[in-house]
Amino acid sequence: MTNPNMQPIFILPEGTQRTSGKNAQKVNISAAKAVAETVRTTLGPKGMDKMIVDSLGDVTITNDGVTILEEMSIEHPSAKMIVEVAKTQEDEVGDGTTTAVILAGELLKNAEGLLEQDVHPTVLARGYRLASYKAQEILNEVAEKLTIKDDKTLRQIAETAMTGKGAEASKEILADIVVKAVKSVAEINDKEITVDKDNIKIEKKVGGSVEDTELVQGVILDKERVHSAMPRKIDEVKIALIDSALEVKSTETEAKIQINNPTQMQAFIDQEEKMIKDMTTKIVNSGANVVFCQKGIDDLAQHFLAKEGVYAARRISKSDMTKLSRATGARIVTSLEDLKEDNLGEAGFVEEIKVGDEEMTFVKECKNPKAVTLLVRGGTEHVVDEVDRAITDAVGDVAASLANGLVVGGAGAPEVEVAKGLKKFANTLSGREQLAVEAFALAVEIIPRTLAENAGLDPIDVMTELKSAHDKKQKWAGIDVFTGKVKDSWRAGVIEPLKIKTQAVSSASEVAIMILRIDDVISGSGGSKGGDDMPPMPPMGGGMPGMM
Repeated sequence: MTNPNMQPIFILPEGTQRTSGKNAQKVNISAAKAVAETVRTTLGPKGMDKMIVDSLGDVTITNDGVTILEEMSIEHPSAKMIVEVAKTQEDEVGDGTTTAVILAGELLKNAEGLLEQDVHPTVLARGYRLASYKAQEILNEVAEKLTIKDDKTLRQIAETAMTGKGAEASKEILADIVVKAVKSVAEINDKEITVDKDNIKIEKKVGGSVEDTELVQGVILDKERVHSAMPRKIDEVKIALIDSALEVKSTETEAKIQINNPTQMQAFIDQEEKMIKDMTTKIVNSGANVVFCQKGIDDLAQHFLAKEGVYAARRISKSDMTKLSRATGARIVTSLEDLKEDNLGEAGFVEEIKVGDEEMTFVKECKNPKAVTLLVRGGTEHVVDEVDRAITDAVGDVAASLANGLVVGGAGAPEVEVAKGLKKFANTLSGREQLAVEAFALAVEIIPRTLAENAGLDPIDVMTELKSAHDKKQKWAGIDVFTGKVKDSWRAGVIEPLKIKTQAVSSASEVAIMILRIDDVISGSGGSKGGDDMPPMPPMGGGMPGMM
């Protein structure tokens, strides 16, 4: 029997906060729902933008989910888990971040009602996992196949990705550019298509209009020629990529050179000059007329290269050197001894062009380049940044569609189809998992419902019409947010990669399950008495200062 007069024993440091049981679940779910609500109004063609001002006063205007969440200073640990969902979606697909976050928030919201009915979290977790697998199955069943030759569908995918973003007014022009860029870098091996998005360089420059955005079959470098006497433009280019400095090397170990008279001094200078002259001679003898150097180029080397009519740029980043190699076919050499004609790359021409107020080097008209550049233009910095985000999303969508080979209609159609299938699946289950699967089905409907709300439509009327159309086997029936009517999203050209949907369902369900299984939140102070090191936490109802 416990002695009522016994002093309680605290085994956690002073300043520790603890929330357990239903209080912990409520706090975690509330934090996750708050994050989802933040980005919810940005979904769809009629989604609104957010203006985020950081501590330095820098302004970001966007409706891109992951950008909003990254720019916000989110502190709550459960809210951070929702941000991770957006980051995963961005890394895996490049688009659909808002969808994933909204779905995660709705899954937790629906779970909250079941928790209040005393459905155990592990039962909920099992039901959600079953529903997630079934949703993936339904999505794969309804998806349509896509080939790399289907340019029209690929353009529609790119346009869908840019609809509702800053680039929407010019989406037809930009979609064409995006599709060409992705197809240029796509590689086909045994009927499998792989697209490395890193091979599509996006260079942003303020000035002109969004319509001035162009695709360069090659690489644009934010560098100028190293010497004013060098030619500004060179045709029929032979490119050397050098990963070593074109200057006299200093010794590895400490060395001392003693000079006793002016003759020795002159001989030393002449020897240095000869060494640099030999370097430039090797470059010229290889047949190269353009040199891109990853390290520095000595002033004397610049002079000798300029005399020979060679175009040179220095301090090229490693990533740009790799892109130049893939675009021109040149091999990166680390020693000038290895610089031979068969290591050189080719391009139509290299030219220094002034873009805005900066000189840039354009390597253009490469034959069959496996790295290309998109030069994004726009009237202001904020416009350019938002167009950049829209193009990045479109590139991700087209790349994901080609890699996976499967696409679905948009406008909320696949979500209604999934919800319909999950409700049928729930009826085959016995036990409380059935309630969890039904809650999952309702959560999936948040996407078409939010599209309707953001367009100023009545979500109940819209959902009723959508469900009626899907019951009549119209699997691509979606919302036309401009007319408020139900339309065939496939015929309307609203098409998205299947991977956006499968990844969103997978990530959202996994994070919802993880949050639901937490029944204790212990926020430590790191041993400091004042608790100064403790991560900021929201007020927690029922918290205890220590654990007895």
